[in-house]
Amino acid sequence: MAARFLKARKRGILLGAMIAAAVVLAPAFAQAQNPKLAPQRQQKKPPEAPAKLPNIGADRTRGLDFLFGALKAAPDEASARHVEARIWALWMQTPSDTAALLMARAKAAMDAKQADVALKLLDAVIKLRPEYVEAWNRRATLYYMQNDYTHSLEDIEQVLSREPRHFGALAGLGMIMQDLGDDKRALDAFRKALAVNPHLERVPELVKTLTEKVEGRDI
Repeated sequence: MAARFLKARKRGILLGAMIAAAVVLAPAFAQAQNPKLAPQRQQKKPPEAPAKLPNIGADRTRGLDFLFGALKAAPDEASARHVEARIWALWMQTPSDTAALLMARAKAAMDAKQADVALKLLDAVIKLRPEYVEAWNRRATLYYMQNDYTHSLEDIEQVLSREPRHFGALAGLGMIMQDLGDDKRALDAFRKALAVNPHLERVPELVKTLTEKVEGRDI
């Protein structure tokens, strides 16, 4: 009787491990089996710096606190995008010319779908300037695009420990949690991203959908 109980218990533990593994590996497996899913992943790319960043010489003295306040108070989308671009520009700034050059090359490699090259370049930037938030964020995005959620989450943690208001990293965290089926944590991350930047694209719709799913519809 005891032997039968132990056998059943081991079977239950193994089944639980298999389910957990399936949840983690499902997105990567689905993409590998169906190449048509690749464009969808491109659409789900976390928010990132616009291609053209403004000159932020005047904003540097005001600082991020001022800009985040202005972002929340922006009267329209055009004003919000203007402020948002300045926030990204400040995040992208680095006193190291070498780091800036490596970041530019990493972006070019990512655009050219040379993920391995981009990863090595970002590794070098982080080793050179571990305090540089945007290097961690860029690498987190790259890992996410490769379905490497473990490393992406580790880098997101590094970003948010240095800049808790990084709405790009918060949105990326929400996307990963949603992919892994953890809707509650996804909703929490998306809400935090919106609290910082109410003008994020698609995130309000995700919050609405997940709120109904997690907390139920209002009666």
